[in-house]
Amino acid sequence: MASSALEDLSFHINLKISTIKKTLQLRNIGQEPSLKSMLSKIGQEMVLLHDLLNKMEVEVQQHEKLKNMLKELQKSVERDQTEVQHLRENIPPHLPKPTRSCVAGLTVKREDQTKVVEPECAKKPTKEPRLIKEAPLITAEEFESVPAYMKGRLTYDQINAVVQEMNKAVVGKYKILHQPLKSMNAAVRNLYHRYLEEETKDTKGQFFIVEADIKEFTQLKVDKRFHSILNILRHCQRVREIRGSRLVRYVIC
Repeated sequence: MASSALEDLSFHINLKISTIKKTLQLRNIGQEPSLKSMLSKIGQEMVLLHDLLNKMEVEVQQHEKLKNMLKELQKSVERDQTEVQHLRENIPPHLPKPTRSCVAGLTVKREDQTKVVEPECAKKPTKEPRLIKEAPLITAEEFESVPAYMKGRLTYDQINAVVQEMNKAVVGKYKILHQPLKSMNAAVRNLYHRYLEEETKDTKGQFFIVEADIKEFTQLKVDKRFHSILNILRHCQRVREIRGSRLVRYVIC
């Protein structure tokens, strides 16, 4: 056992020495003027290779998501097929006759008199829901068109994740603004009044949020990375800024 352990230790030490020698040799080679340009090219190729690997990783993730969605769709279709087959094999011999209570313009004869019965189940028209504008996700083509100095190490998925979170904040804010005052508690009413105070003549008819809304409705950190993504969203015309009263309003384009 002692001999084996000693051999392992010796091998480990020799391996470390060999690694150090190779490192020193590479460092010395790097100082030669004739090889500096070659090493620079190798470095550039490594950067391009790293970007290519990032793109491949994004593509693999998207294909993985698509595969999972197709699996779920297949399961759903199989369930529907089973239910349809069951219904087909178990059709009841006597089906109920349709009722007449909701038939518009039904004619009823009573003692040689004819009158038109108005439909009893007509419902009052419901109010159309107010639409809340959301920013569309960035497309792959748009992502490719963003300058490299803007993107840095940011990925396509990271940018669209921020778009989705900002949309969540927009929906959360304007649901409160469209809510009747009587149904609000004290906390929601405070938010409602803050939203009204943040409106200006430039934001009339626009959908916008501020940093406080992002913190209220999302888990996003308003940091340097977030502002880098905002630059990309402005470049792709997803948001624009309106400044005033010490506030930056992010308007959905």
